[in-house]
Amino acid sequence: MASTATALSKTIANLIKDTSPQQLLKYVFPLVAAYPILVSLLRFRRMNQMHKKYNYPTRESFAGMTDEDAFQIQKNLVQFEFPFLFTKALQFALFRTYGIPTISGVLTKTTQFSKPGTSLKRYTDTTALVQEFLGHSPTAARSHAAIARTRFLHSGYRSSGTIRDEDMLYTLSLFASQPVRFINKYEWRELSDMEKCAIGTFWKSLGDGLDISYDLLPSGKTGFRDGLHWLEEIMAWSDAYEVISMLPDVKNREVADQTTDVLVYLIPKPLQHVGLKFVSFMMDDRLRKAMLYDPPSSSYAKLFSFLLSTRQFVMRHLALPRPYLLRYTTFTEYQSVDERIFITQWDGAPYYVKPTIWNHWGPGAWYSWALGLPLPGDEGNMYYPAGYNIADVGPKYFEGRGQKFQLEGVEGLRVSRTGGCPFG
Repeated sequence: MASTATALSKTIANLIKDTSPQQLLKYVFPLVAAYPILVSLLRFRRMNQMHKKYNYPTRESFAGMTDEDAFQIQKNLVQFEFPFLFTKALQFALFRTYGIPTISGVLTKTTQFSKPGTSLKRYTDTTALVQEFLGHSPTAARSHAAIARTRFLHSGYRSSGTIRDEDMLYTLSLFASQPVRFINKYEWRELSDMEKCAIGTFWKSLGDGLDISYDLLPSGKTGFRDGLHWLEEIMAWSDAYEVISMLPDVKNREVADQTTDVLVYLIPKPLQHVGLKFVSFMMDDRLRKAMLYDPPSSSYAKLFSFLLSTRQFVMRHLALPRPYLLRYTTFTEYQSVDERIFITQWDGAPYYVKPTIWNHWGPGAWYSWALGLPLPGDEGNMYYPAGYNIADVGPKYFEGRGQKFQLEGVEGLRVSRTGGCPFG
């Protein structure tokens, strides 16, 4: 086998040696010219396959979209089509909530997002629960466990009125709407109506599981036609809610500063000011004013616009579709709900990351080491190197609490969240 490979390599080397530059160009140029054509032929293949597989060809057919189908369609967007910007949009959705003083005020009181010692952990906890929603079927035990845990973490604040119902609805609206807006504005193609309907169907069903009321929406009491109808209404309501509720407040800035530290965590310190300007660039004027941030200079704005446009062009015309083996996943996929789960891709402190040889000595570890950042397994159990159990995710003072609430919540979700159509 080795001798065959050696002989083949020698043959190729001799062919190249005996071929003139003109002859090489004769062969190379057609290959280079053909590559964009190949990309063009393959780039929309997965989208077309999904539309054929799930077969919701008309607006009327959207009314029958099941929660399971919506999950699978959205999962394709997260893992294959738009993994980078879908993930960033969800991060920005969480960030955007801090422009509402009634939300940032709660967070400054709890200190979970307003203090350096807790903001990185709270960010990772939120990421862990959201990835369990997105990465598992609506009928899966891990999805049920994550929803029940999220309900418990909010239950005391909601029952006391500390967290308002409209702020819960607003937060849900951002998780549904920001991926749509980011993708349509910055990605290599826009979402189809079927894909937008899937996002609306999925998050509407998740809101049901989180016991969020839709009475504030125009059709909240009479019912929605389909996921696209729900998405359109909640996006319009969210925009109107921001007009009256997204107001300048020093608490907004306090929470935002800690969160931007998370967003630029892996950027070398001499360049972090550029990262902060990019965060400001991605804000609209209303959010920027609410958070007391200055807009980036025109030169930075032009630079960021150019980089995003360049990425859009490259992804559309020069990047082949992501293969299955390179699908974007952020956690160990096949553990049961009773096993410890590990985060496999992280952009903050290494919470819940298994200290494997690769994670501790691979390229990412060397990069973190060069920046002076902690590695998986550093500082004993501080970063939870044994992974997480869904029923314990959350602030430290909630660990080990809410077990009865968790069991009852999971039992209820087994009955109510069955993967069927959430519109009826």
